[in-house]
Amino acid sequence: MRVLLGPDTNDLRELYAVPRTPWLRLNFVSTVDGAAQGPDGRSGGINNAPDKAVFDTLRGLADAVLVGAGTARAEGYRPAAVPIVVVTRSGDVPQLLRGADEGRVVLVTCAASPGLAEARGLLGDAHVVVLGQDAVDLGALPGALADRGLRNVLCEGGPHLARDLLAAGVVDELCATTVPRLLAGAALGITDGPGIDVALRLHTLLEDGGTLLARWLTS
Repeated sequence: MRVLLGPDTNDLRELYAVPRTPWLRLNFVSTVDGAAQGPDGRSGGINNAPDKAVFDTLRGLADAVLVGAGTARAEGYRPAAVPIVVVTRSGDVPQLLRGADEGRVVLVTCAASPGLAEARGLLGDAHVVVLGQDAVDLGALPGALADRGLRNVLCEGGPHLARDLLAAGVVDELCATTVPRLLAGAALGITDGPGIDVALRLHTLLEDGGTLLARWLTS
């Protein structure tokens, strides 16, 4: 399937509509040789216009953006049009997300988190979700977010969180952009951590100027 992406994103909204909710999808960009980071150590170093069009479409469809705290810091996440849900074992709220309007940032952590009390003080008790005792129970995450009305969830990384969500069996979809570049080196891929084996089924494949944009389903 070949689709040229243009300025009108209505077709993209139809192509990326979710079949049901709750729904959790990952979105990553990488090079042909698998680097999910540019030379600057950020995904922004490799993305391009077609990837940005899909990125904006997915954000426009989502009820919330899910991100690991390390990625939120590295990529400079700020409050957005939809709530930013930060997963962190430490409970430390990323600096640029502090001071957001109430409800624009939700922190997901565990009961043993050393920063739990401070996070509650910064964000309010209602916006700190405790799942698990010593580590975040990612298996319970989609249900906890759905209970808050966040049923179409877009995870933007990082690779460690993506791997752990896949291992927990809670990912419905992977949106993977492959840009026509080679970087080599030691950059992270779109997943990182202990080995997993997750079967995928191709839903849609788009192409624009050599950039491939795929929707992969996990079931």
